[in-house]
Formats: sequence, structure tokens, C-alpha cells
Amino acid sequence: MGYEPLVHQNPLRVLNMGRENNQMGLVMARAGLGKTALLVQIALDAILRGKRVIHISIGESIEKTKSWYDDILQLILQEHSVNRPHELIDMVARHRMIMTFKVAAFSRSRLEERLNDLVLQDIFRPNCMIVDGFDFEHVDREALEDIKNLLENMNMQAWFSATCHREDTRVSPTGVPAPCHEIDDLFDMVILLKPQANADIQLDIIRNYGEQVEGGKSLTLDPTTMMVKER
Repeated sequence: MGYEPLVHQNPLRVLNMGRENNQMGLVMARAGLGKTALLVQIALDAILRGKRVIHISIGESIEKTKSWYDDILQLILQEHSVNRPHELIDMVARHRMIMTFKVAAFSRSRLEERLNDLVLQDIFRPNCMIVDGFDFEHVDREALEDIKNLLENMNMQAWFSATCHREDTRVSPTGVPAPCHEIDDLFDMVILLKPQANADIQLDIIRNYGEQVEGGKSLTLDPTTMMVKER
């Protein structure tokens, strides 16, 4: 596609994401700390690596989700020299589809039905899924295992977001906070966003395929742009 420099220069490379098609990742943070911004950057990285992304936005509009992509793409174009930037914007639009659900309407059966409609009608065949706004506080392990099974059957990787709360001190032995403390083993990678004294937001890599992050590099979100950067 000609966008290899954007892939190699992306700070997310240190996480070695995307090496297995059916991996599941989780981004956790308190409300307003940048979960959606990070998920969109993960989605854009997948697109630049040749994948097709279905972005499931639960409880939000298509327009609001699309605006996240537009804003972050503009920041990427400001930071990097890209020949024919409109071609990059068009390519992202072709390789990404946004699907919305009401909170109460999201389930494996409804998700599978809508995904199958896209695939069987040859409209869009995703191999990466972003699920933003999944209600982990009111889901049991069996339901999440059911969704993981669907991902494996469709040979897709997926990233979820989850909101944690300061007043809920429950945590798993590996450091994953509630409400995901009892299901953290279902995820291959878990990233916790933590605000720092200098206003940056640190990406705390709690689980990464059981491996250390290469070279001891530390990733943060810039609080102004919500872009990932190396510290």
C-alpha cells in the first residue's frame, strides 16, 4: 500500500500486535482517559497493515465514532509526510466499517447475524474488530466466551474497551481491575490507562502474551492530542 513508514514509525509497534488473527485485547481506564482514542489508533494501525476493521460502537452514534477517525487521521498527516494524503483517507474509509448497537441490544447472536449479512452479501469481510463500550459490569464469563468463540470461527482479532472505577478496588492477581478482574485470562493483551503527575496518560501493559515489552520502552497518550507516543 506504500504506507510502511507509518507502520514502522508507529509507537504501538513495541506491543507486537496482530501476530495472531484470533487474539483478543482489552483497553481499560476510568471514564474520559482516552480509551476510544487508543482503540481508533489500534484500528488505524491494523488498516495500515492490510486488515479490514469493523468498529462496533455501543451506545454512540456513527457520526461521533467517525469523527474520532477523522481527527486522528489529521494528526497523523500533520506529523508525517504522506504523498497523496487524500488517498490514505479514502483507503481508511474503504477498509473500515462502523456499526452501532444500543447497549441492551448487543449480544453474540445479533452481532453474528449482522456480520454474516456483510460477509455473505460480499459487502465487507472484516478480520479485525473493535468493540467500544462493551458492558463488562453486566456480562458473565459464558457470554464473553461465546463472543470469543465467534471471533475464532470468523478468524478475527478483536479489541475491547472497559471502564473501571476508582472506588472499586477489586483486582485480579495479575493486576487487572474490576469489572474485568475475573475474566482477564480470556485476553491476550490488557492495557490499563493511568493518569500521571505530568498530565500524560501512561499505557500500563499488564498482559502481553506473557512477554515483556521490548527494550523497556514506555508508551503514553499525549493529553492534548490523545496520540500514543514513546516516553
